[in-house]
Amino acid sequence: MGGLFGVFSNEDCIDDLFFGTDYHSHLGTVRGGLAVKNSGGFQRFIKNITTSQFRSKFEKDIKKMHGNKGIGVISDFEDQPLIINSRLGVFAISTVGKINNLDQIAEEALKNGNHFSEMHGGEINPTEMVATIISQGQTFEEGIQKAQNMIDGSCTMLLLTEEGIYAARDKLGRTPLILGEKPGAYAVTMETSAFPNLGYKISKYLGPGEVVFINGEGFEQKIPPGDRLQICSFLWVYYGYPASNYEGINVEVVRYKCGSYLARNDDVEIDIVAGIPDSGTAHGLGYANEAKVPYSRPYVKYTPTWPRSFMPQDQSIRDLVAIMKLIPIKELIKDKRLLFCEDSIVRGTQLKKTIQRLFDSGAKEVHMRPACPPLVYGCKFLNFSRSRSELDLAGRWAIKELIGRDIGDPAGYIDPESDNYKAMVEVIRKRLGLTTLQYQKLEDLVNAIGLPKEKLCTYCWDGVE
Repeated sequence: MGGLFGVFSNEDCIDDLFFGTDYHSHLGTVRGGLAVKNSGGFQRFIKNITTSQFRSKFEKDIKKMHGNKGIGVISDFEDQPLIINSRLGVFAISTVGKINNLDQIAEEALKNGNHFSEMHGGEINPTEMVATIISQGQTFEEGIQKAQNMIDGSCTMLLLTEEGIYAARDKLGRTPLILGEKPGAYAVTMETSAFPNLGYKISKYLGPGEVVFINGEGFEQKIPPGDRLQICSFLWVYYGYPASNYEGINVEVVRYKCGSYLARNDDVEIDIVAGIPDSGTAHGLGYANEAKVPYSRPYVKYTPTWPRSFMPQDQSIRDLVAIMKLIPIKELIKDKRLLFCEDSIVRGTQLKKTIQRLFDSGAKEVHMRPACPPLVYGCKFLNFSRSRSELDLAGRWAIKELIGRDIGDPAGYIDPESDNYKAMVEVIRKRLGLTTLQYQKLEDLVNAIGLPKEKLCTYCWDGVE
């Protein structure tokens, strides 16, 4: 998905920028980048972080950087930040989101005489495309608004200019952007978990489409928020860091509630509750506390060198990561009826091997309780994974197995009370080798988050835009 952090300080901002950006490392494993503005101009470093963590890649570079304002990014694909020379002046830009109509916008731009230099695998860099649109405006805020109106998908961005930082949340607020301050400094982040250890206090959650300018005087609203909010529900289920808040709602607390709802709707007899680490842990704790069943860790994760297993582009690498990072503890598995809470079942290819290893270690039963409904629609609004086909989703391949072909619209399989839904879940259960499989109900997930459903994006589960 990617993450953004920016800071404007009365003193040198590099330490805050470095650590604030690093606190977004869980959101991507492909590129990391920093850009600062100082008296000598703009400084930028971009590193490949696919084989080592952001912090280790930048520890030497930050010693060469100085300045009182800067932006940082963890990118899931393209090189960022970019430094652009435009009629509005020189600026650095970083974005997070997904542009579905990138080719169409690029074609129009090329017809108008624009050119693109930042290419990745033969593709136009989406961040450069956004910068090109912004540069067509009479002002930065006009350009940002033009870009937001042209983009089909979503785009949250930070612009570093000569004078300060523009922070712009995407039009429907699918990704978060939060302002913070401390004496002598102002910051903007996607993850509020970046603030406490750097001494920042939350000042404001930007609204959908809102644009704020940050300088030494503080925050100045340039474009007010829109009325419609569609923040991604999956932030609370999986993506978000446990210590973060979005719309004032904490991630870890929501995950406990998700587990609690799962337990309320269950009557299975088990010996141990566990969570698939790490994001399933809080869901499992919520289930265990509600069900009054002991919580244990029959699987532990080796974290120092293994990334999130959904992120690598190659399936064989994803499978290797999934196997190598989880280590079973046989003493807690043998002869036990185990119930695992998981944030979600995306493809199921890695989970199948995880479950088999539990039975190989002597488990009597293995039950699975995902904290969200079955994923049946591919995300149109965020880069959940560029390599993922909608047909790879567990729900979709299960439907295909049932009816012998892919179904254009799986709407007939999303009602938990329907025979179609039950048949789909049974196919997934058998494929994964589970004793039982029971998903979270969408209404319970919405209740766990605590926002009205119309303010949440639930497209991947029910196809509602």
